[in-house]
Amino acid sequence: MSSNGKGTLFGVGLGPGDPELVTVKAARLIERAEVIAYHSARHGRSIARSVAEPYLRPGQVEEALVYPVTTETTDHPGGYQGAIDEFYADCAARLAAHLDAGRDVVLLAEGDPLFYGSYMHMHKRLAGRFRAEVVPGITSVSGASAALGRPLAERDEIFTVLPGTLPPDVLAERLATTDAAAVLKLGRTFEGVRQAFEKAGRLDEAWYAERATTDRQRLQPLADVDPETVPYFSLALLPGPANSDAAVHATAVAADRGAERGEVVVVGLGPGGREWVTPEAQAALAAADDLVGYAPYLARIPDNPRQRKHASDNRVEAERAEFALELARRGSRVAVISSGDPGVFAMASAVLEVAAERSDVPVRVLPGMTAAQAVASRVGAPLGHDFCVLSLSDRLKPWEVIVERLRAAASADLVMAIYNPASRSRTWQVAAARDAVLEHRSPDTPVVIGRDVGGPAESIKVVRLADLDPSDVDMRCLLLIGSSTTRLVGGADGRDVVFTPRRYPA
Repeated sequence: MSSNGKGTLFGVGLGPGDPELVTVKAARLIERAEVIAYHSARHGRSIARSVAEPYLRPGQVEEALVYPVTTETTDHPGGYQGAIDEFYADCAARLAAHLDAGRDVVLLAEGDPLFYGSYMHMHKRLAGRFRAEVVPGITSVSGASAALGRPLAERDEIFTVLPGTLPPDVLAERLATTDAAAVLKLGRTFEGVRQAFEKAGRLDEAWYAERATTDRQRLQPLADVDPETVPYFSLALLPGPANSDAAVHATAVAADRGAERGEVVVVGLGPGGREWVTPEAQAALAAADDLVGYAPYLARIPDNPRQRKHASDNRVEAERAEFALELARRGSRVAVISSGDPGVFAMASAVLEVAAERSDVPVRVLPGMTAAQAVASRVGAPLGHDFCVLSLSDRLKPWEVIVERLRAAASADLVMAIYNPASRSRTWQVAAARDAVLEHRSPDTPVVIGRDVGGPAESIKVVRLADLDPSDVDMRCLLLIGSSTTRLVGGADGRDVVFTPRRYPA
């Protein structure tokens, strides 16, 4: 009830016919209302009431608004329009009596109340005197489109809704100048509507939908419909050029051909949770048929029964790459997973190296946030000036080369991001690397130890280079070693802040 003591008029859309397509809000209002009103022809049967019936409750007052005339002639002195106007005025008075008494009224409407619906006539007569709320519903046009499986319009196509009561010549002109259309109010107008489609040269493109979404649904090409069998609750649907029969067939053929040729997408997940995975990477993961990668990285991706996961050890990159490429040769869309960025000590180079031997599978690389970026962000901006990225792993290159590069980077005064500083089998390299850098760098140089950044066991620690303890570093860590200009200061929140100024001393 409204605050002024009067009832509220609810124009409630019921959708195209299936009671399960009634919205949650509509169902709630129908069940709660004191008065349920609905229109019907003189036979007394109301499609709107039949759709709403599952949501009615015993004891509700029902107001059947029975049309005095539909398409037949009338002896009313004002003719057809006079009879209808008098009917609407009488209906408004009946509903106003309930609203004045403080009773809420739900007026049922097929489809949407303000889309060629009878409710609008009550709304115009009562909304100025009482609170009125319209609850939208799925239109018959949307229901027919869904039942046919044909989009109404695509991209910049123009979609036009037309009443079948238009003169055939006018209707034909409208159909000839639009991309897509829905023609409503068929029934007795069907013959003229079909003539209009034929005159516009679009009869073969049009579809007929009768009682769409209900158990009495009928769908067929418009040209094949017997005019004697067409009820009022039917419509003609004209898909746009992008969804004509020819276009749909061509798209399906292209999709089949595309499915025969797979591809490999190397995807970077970033260093932590889903929030650090780019939308581009998420889209590639969602589109993949097969996911290939190191087991802990694959575990970060939710299971999908449509997809197959192929986990492997972290030491078989070439074999993993060849396996992914072979899946693609069979037509699969394959995502090869890397943590961080796939081009930084990860799978992109491995896949491209193997793919270069045959060049028969397209390979795309999608970037991800690197571990170096993630660790740097946690302490400030240690990578604010020139820096380099090095790996301490000597599995794929000699330790002598690593030491030579460490000394070169240290003597060049570059900030260093150190990947793979340690593992279960490599426990001595951290101390050796520290000592090599100390040959060219101050003992007070800030070193950031970032562990599992973005993960549940994240920790950040800042130490002096001279105090870097190998026991603080494991395989889940990344080190950032500052340059001669890198500064360590206290932040306003009490945490360490590390940054490297953009300017370098002359």
